[in-house]
Amino acid sequence: MITAIDTLLPTTESTHKMPDERPNVLLIMTDEHRGDALGIDGHPIVETPYLDAIAASGSHFTSGYSATPVCIPARRTVMTGTKASTHGVFMNYHTHLAQQTLPQTLSDAGYQTHLVGKLHLYPNRKLYGFNSADWADNPAQHDTSVVDDDYQMFLHEQGLYGPDIARAHGVDENGWVARPFHLDERFHFTNWCAEKAMRFLERRDPTTPFFLKMSIHAPHAPCAPPQYYFDKYMAMDIPEPAVAEWARVFDGPKRGLSVKSWRTALEPKVLKQYMAGYYGAIEHADHQIGRVLNHVPENTIVIFTSDHGEMLGEHQWIRKRSAFEGSARIPFIVKLPKSFEAEQGKPIGEVVELMDVMPTILDAVGVDIPDSVDGASVMPLLRDDDNDWRDYIHGECTPMETINSGMHYITDGKEKYIYYPGRGEEQFFDLINDPVEMTNLVDDPACADRVELGRSRLISELDGRPENFVVNGKLAKLDGPTPSFLPEYERRPASPKPTNIEGHL
Repeated sequence: MITAIDTLLPTTESTHKMPDERPNVLLIMTDEHRGDALGIDGHPIVETPYLDAIAASGSHFTSGYSATPVCIPARRTVMTGTKASTHGVFMNYHTHLAQQTLPQTLSDAGYQTHLVGKLHLYPNRKLYGFNSADWADNPAQHDTSVVDDDYQMFLHEQGLYGPDIARAHGVDENGWVARPFHLDERFHFTNWCAEKAMRFLERRDPTTPFFLKMSIHAPHAPCAPPQYYFDKYMAMDIPEPAVAEWARVFDGPKRGLSVKSWRTALEPKVLKQYMAGYYGAIEHADHQIGRVLNHVPENTIVIFTSDHGEMLGEHQWIRKRSAFEGSARIPFIVKLPKSFEAEQGKPIGEVVELMDVMPTILDAVGVDIPDSVDGASVMPLLRDDDNDWRDYIHGECTPMETINSGMHYITDGKEKYIYYPGRGEEQFFDLINDPVEMTNLVDDPACADRVELGRSRLISELDGRPENFVVNGKLAKLDGPTPSFLPEYERRPASPKPTNIEGHL
């Protein structure tokens, strides 16, 4: 018999929502991480046991690229699944982002979304669809009177004050100087990211699938890993970077260069310190990623990648922006839960790009991919379905320092065509037989047809662009680099402060 009081009690069905069984997603990004700087990629020095394990049990894309290999445009691509020519930025330029974002799409679909670490979008602290964030773009702390980000807040809470305290080691955030981290390891930006990610996993809503983006600043400079990692690589015999004759601008080590110098020839002991700091930062990040993986539920898609690479002295360049493999090729690893019943554990050679991250995640979790997306889901490649995958990718960046030009490139992961519109110059490399790009084959008669294929593909990509890269069906030589952003993405002025009726602030 139903009593009056029974009718006032909610039923179990109305008060207890069934858990959402859709897969979770963990997107891990490092910053400035070369595609070959993984143990599983055959690197002779660097050790990345946790990332190697993900790749070995998942899918390691051996031709992963960043089309616009510099921080802001690459991260705009990850967030929107679009090319730079769609999201409008070709260099580090702070401006609005107009396209639908990955976290917004997942939030709208019922995912709990959280950011840890670097976002590098404008303006600071705009969530772009994340429900919450532990945000900090880098380990700098320039002004101790103002707490600009959550890592600075953490350092203040630990009683660490002082000008630029997180970088009081003196290592530049864009240079080749390197040394061990000066504070206890637990205060390192990489450790902070890992611990904030674990806190989110502990405190999340267990009835809702999550999307967690953990974005670590390493191995981007400052190359200052904890003492253990720096000492470990300093004790090794580290192979010196390759330098081709076509690239050489210094006959030998050059003293007095800026520590931010793009074209660089360092003394062997300084070069070794730089490389030890870089590789040590990668292994340190790998170990902290391993900590996080221990907290990740079984039903979680794990994707690992980076925004771009690092030339690391190769061809007398440091940093990024170039089309060369050290700068443009990146790690790209996808591991699916067992519930997907996909064949994993093998490398995949098809060329993929950062614009593929968003559609891959949405496809995998069953959320519609917005029409604005330029990239493609790699799920057909993971399922080994019949598919018509792309033949190549197009990349671009402007400007490139020291050469008065931007760059464009076409690659399928096996060969690469590069064009410098500000100089009217071309390069062509056979990546199968010359993976370090030592020999420019652009004038080799035996390669003429392949060079022409790369050239025609680039013309197809650029025809009609407002920069006038193509004139009368041919690639044009321009007068220097083109703008770093499309006109409609010029930064909007800040909103004016409200005034009272008398016009005073």
